[in-house]
Amino acid sequence: QVQLVESGGGLVQAGGSLRLSCAYSGIIFSINAMGWYRQAPGKQRELVADITSGGSTNYADSVKGRFTISRDNVRNTVYLQMNSLKPEDTAVYYCNVLAGGWRRYWGQGTQVTVSS
Repeated sequence: QVQLVESGGGLVQAGGSLRLSCAYSGIIFSINAMGWYRQAPGKQRELVADITSGGSTNYADSVKGRFTISRDNVRNTVYLQMNSLKPEDTAVYYCNVLAGGWRRYWGQGTQVTVSS
């Protein structure tokens, strides 16, 4: 059974920091990439950052220079360090794993709220 368990969300003031974690298990296919998406009320889900199995990273323009994605292959965990948070970063953040070339697995989401 595939599980992706996110943690680390919460309420923070603008300019503050949070670190999201996503521990995954039960994935039997080769992992191609891991990423974080977010969805704000009334908006479509969007890619925030991802990291490939080779270590290449990709960021949305809106978070470049503020967010950092990383992974721990021993702990099967992917992280998103979020600094200099802005109110517009408020959203539900979802962990995603792409495996076996086309299989996508999603976490349940964690709420991030940034107050002004």
